[in-house]
Order: sequence, then C-alpha cells, then structure tokens
Amino acid sequence: MYPMITGRQIRAARSLLDWSAEVLAEKTGLTRVTISKIENSSVQPHENSLGKIFRALSENGIEFIGTVGVRLKSYHVEVLEGGAGFNAFYDFLYDHLNENGGTAYASGMDETLFAKYRLNGEPDAIMHRKRMGELVKRRNDVHVKILVKEGVFNFTGPAYTEYRWQPAKNYSDATFYVYGDTLALISFAHEPTPLIIMIKSAGFADAYRRLFDVAWANAMIVPAKRPGHA
Repeated sequence: MYPMITGRQIRAARSLLDWSAEVLAEKTGLTRVTISKIENSSVQPHENSLGKIFRALSENGIEFIGTVGVRLKSYHVEVLEGGAGFNAFYDFLYDHLNENGGTAYASGMDETLFAKYRLNGEPDAIMHRKRMGELVKRRNDVHVKILVKEGVFNFTGPAYTEYRWQPAKNYSDATFYVYGDTLALISFAHEPTPLIIMIKSAGFADAYRRLFDVAWANAMIVPAKRPGHA
C-alpha cells in the first residue's frame, strides 16, 4: 500500500525534521526500540508499522525518493492514486481525527463510488466505518458533515455523520474533503481511479471550509422518510 522505504531513509527523514527516535515513536504509536531496529535493518518490519512511519513523516513534510533519497516537500502536496491511494487517504483522515478530533467536511460525495474504489471494495469501507464507530465512542468531538445530491438516500455513514442535500442544479461531481489543515481533491475521472490530491495548507483548508459552510447553510435537510415509504 505504501512506498517501500528503508531504515536509512527513515533515519535521514528524522534528521531533516530534527526528530529523535522517541518523537517518531510517539507519533506512530511504536516503541523507540522498534524504531531503532527498523532503522538499523535488524528486523523485517510489518507493513502496518512502515505505513505508520510513512504517514507520520509524510504528513510533516517529508518526501521519499526511490529507496535511497529523502527531502522536504516543496509545497507539501501528496498525490495518491488507485485503490491503495484511496485507502491511504482514509488512513490519513482517520489518524488526524483519532489524534485531534474535530469535524471532517465532504462535498460532492457519491458513497457508491467511494465503496467501489477502495482497495478491496466494500470490505475496506466496512472496516473504516467500524474503526470510526469505535473512535467516536472514545471521543465525543468527532463529526462528519457530507453534502450529497438532492434525492440520494444511499447513506452509509453511522450516527456521527450528518447529511444534507444540495439542489441538483448546484451539485458537482467534483469531490473535496476538508479536515484540519488539509484539503483533499478527489477525481473519479482519472486512470487509475481515483486521483486524490492532498494539500496541507491552513489557508486552502479554511477557504474551502468557508465555501462548504455557505453551501451547507443553503442545503436541504434530508427527509426522515423516503417518498412513498411509511
């Protein structure tokens, strides 16, 4: 799922960020001993452990070049593609909410496409909903607001998710997500599908959050019952 990174790259990335092994351990939930063993190549790390290390360093401005290089990102932009990239995006989102709480905002979302293009389809989508459900039980400051097209009822989000309808004439299939200081633009008209461009910028995130708030205020409350249903 994640690029193959080496212990030498991890050690170099820490140096660029002026992080000790203890700091990286705290950011990833791993132990300092585990970090040291991975950096020294004395153990074969689990993919899950490498994924945590990759996300922690990437979110803080590190770019890995092949299996030998490392540098600070110029614009702090992350480009993800395909099912593996989509899963990585949800990992970034979950990790942020798990650590910081807050509200995630999504506009132009088609949940059938979101389930279809996960790496393993619906099973991964179910797994994400399960861990989110467990997260909101641990903290009461996690919320999700989603704008969908008028008339849509195929909601999959649990109780912590609030939906509203955008009028069909104002609806766009271009999807964006905003959480914390991150803006994610998602396209399903790209090969491999989808394309996710993640921009870590407080300015961009705040601008799109304001646009979302205006659209949300003018959106329609979803009826409690579908037309024609008792």
